[in-house]
Amino acid sequence: MRAASTLRQLALTGTRSLHHHPPQRSAGIIGAPFSKGQPRGGVEGGPDRIRAAGLLQRLQQQGCAVKDYGNLVFEEVADDKPVGALRSVRAVGSANQRLSEAVRAVKKDGHTAVMLGGDHSLAIGSIHGHSEAVGQLSVVWVDAHADINTALTSDTGNLHGQPVSYLLHELRSKVPELPNFSWVKPCLSAADLVYIGLRDVDPGEHFILKQLGVKVFSMSEVDQLGVARVMEETCDYLRARGNKPVHLSYDIDAIDPSVTPATGTPVVGGLSYREGLYITEHLCRTGLLSAIDLVEVNPLRGQTEEAVRSTVGTAVDLLLGCFGRLREGNHPPGYRLPEP
Repeated sequence: MRAASTLRQLALTGTRSLHHHPPQRSAGIIGAPFSKGQPRGGVEGGPDRIRAAGLLQRLQQQGCAVKDYGNLVFEEVADDKPVGALRSVRAVGSANQRLSEAVRAVKKDGHTAVMLGGDHSLAIGSIHGHSEAVGQLSVVWVDAHADINTALTSDTGNLHGQPVSYLLHELRSKVPELPNFSWVKPCLSAADLVYIGLRDVDPGEHFILKQLGVKVFSMSEVDQLGVARVMEETCDYLRARGNKPVHLSYDIDAIDPSVTPATGTPVVGGLSYREGLYITEHLCRTGLLSAIDLVEVNPLRGQTEEAVRSTVGTAVDLLLGCFGRLREGNHPPGYRLPEP
């Protein structure tokens, strides 16, 4: 009796459920093998390792159209002397200008842009190019670090810890003019920025976040509220600011290093694999996800090949979640049960 009623229920709901599939998504993938925003070699190998782990094929298997634009080629910058405490300024500036143009082209082609890094200084070009193509954005920044140091608050001079400061209107007066950075125009309001996963924040960054009233869900809030509530509040907050296209900038070090050890600046106490995936699944369901950065996978930083595989595999799974992969399983639109 129960089997019959279950079949009846399937018959009633089966047709309707087919309409729950979103329109086909398309991913435009750009590799950005760039490492000069920080001092550790190897992160330039991230894009090819992520592709080699089957990203493109697995996106296609879940019904996503894919166009791979290949890897950007970044010119060597001769005589890239430090500017004050800042390192590799000219290389970072020119690489990001190249990336900005590439992301803008991918968006003009109608795809959801996927930038495979490389280090997180690349978010300058990725977010700038996205904004050039579509206008005002919301940014969800998932990271152990805030990356909002200015040139004067940074202890290290590494530009991968500063990209947000170059993008925010509110910090324009705090950012000095730098060689190869004249093209960068702030394109993001502090009220359109949400952080998730912070747990290693410098004093200057903490001051900036408080002063600008930036919405932050540190790991303490993730622990207190749970990731589902964090994502509900994130999306409610962004929706109240208007349904702007969402740019997800995802640093693999947001995930706990027990899962993703092959990264340059691991910090214990991070997101679990499940929490990290849930963020992508939830943002995908909004229908507003318009560009994604997946950065700081460094194949040379894993102690073993298994550590590298775990890091790279997690990066692939996060990207699949951005394009509709569900852990409950998926079936393609129009799927029918075979007749006996």
